[in-house]
Amino acid sequence: MKILDSQGRLFGKVSILDVGAALVILSVIVGIFFFPGTSGSVAQVGVTTKPVEMDLIVRGLNVRDPQALIDQFQKDKKTNIIIRNQPAGQMEIKSIKILPRSVTVPQPDGSVKALPDPRPDSFSTDMLMTFGTKAQITKDGPVVGGTKLKIGIPVELDGSGYNFNSTVIDIRFPD
Repeated sequence: MKILDSQGRLFGKVSILDVGAALVILSVIVGIFFFPGTSGSVAQVGVTTKPVEMDLIVRGLNVRDPQALIDQFQKDKKTNIIIRNQPAGQMEIKSIKILPRSVTVPQPDGSVKALPDPRPDSFSTDMLMTFGTKAQITKDGPVVGGTKLKIGIPVELDGSGYNFNSTVIDIRFPD
């Protein structure tokens, strides 16, 4: 009896292509389970952790009672943050300041001045918020929740009664 017949079968029973496919599948299974490689969470050596403060600006937040929202922030003292759609933990709320809304008014001499908005019934609020947390300091800057923290990054603030976006405008390292 021949080992390989005219139709490409081993011992007249199994196709040589089937044997090749089975060997490939077996080698993949062995490679996955017996040689998994490096995991994604490697302990970072030489990375220091320091306190970081960051200022966020909130533009055009539509809220009926901004003072009630600020009171909730001051009562909770912490909020959940999401950076680039990845939860980054909680941050301590250090300060909140409502920014006055202004409008540009042309002057008779052709110049333009920014004056306070005379429409007090506007439901749009601008705020400057300061947050504090601990961050890993790398050569590329601070890392919070596995995400690099840089000026211009959108940050989502999430709490029990709110969810809105803001933008990082300043990062400080208090001493």
